[in-house]
Amino acid sequence: MTPQHRAEIFKRLKKANPTPTTELHYKTPFQLLIAVILSAQATDKGVNKATASLFKEAPTPKKMLALGEDGLKEYIKTIGLFNTKGKNIIKTCEILIKEHGGKVPEDRQALEALPGVGRKTANVILNTAFGHPTIAVDTHIFRVANRTGLAPGKNVVEVEKKLLEVVPERYKQDAHHWLILHGRYTCIARKPRCGACVIEDLCEYTEKNVD
Repeated sequence: MTPQHRAEIFKRLKKANPTPTTELHYKTPFQLLIAVILSAQATDKGVNKATASLFKEAPTPKKMLALGEDGLKEYIKTIGLFNTKGKNIIKTCEILIKEHGGKVPEDRQALEALPGVGRKTANVILNTAFGHPTIAVDTHIFRVANRTGLAPGKNVVEVEKKLLEVVPERYKQDAHHWLILHGRYTCIARKPRCGACVIEDLCEYTEKNVD
């Protein structure tokens, strides 16, 4: 794929959605962090339903820690892997209070040191909460990058590095959101909606479904 085609892809995605953002509901970097931890192998809709009441009761690390592991699990028990996520969140709150003054660190190494936080989650926090031009690669973005020919790679790290290399600088801040939404609603896994796709003519997928 040529640089011109890549630039045109993001130009069109921006035109279709000028101000993309996460579909997770949050008010602070801490709440975003908790929502992203909970979103692993879960839907944003399911997470938002759980955090609506959780964040009213415990909007800060101190208040969430006060819930205790069992108290927290009552709020998140509808979410997959809630036992493990509950443990990780309580430990994360302890670390945030002891080591970071109760605030989410704006630093990749410090973020990835938090229980339940990997590279993808760190990228989401750095991008969405702090405005860093990072690109978090999830299953949707991995699929879109490979299927379209935008940034092919054998694993998520390869795709992330390729995207950071080929996405025009002016589009990097929002690239993560455009690609994840495109993968979630248009370039879906089983039967991509090619006929309704704004970048269909630029895509290098050979088995397009234009019905």
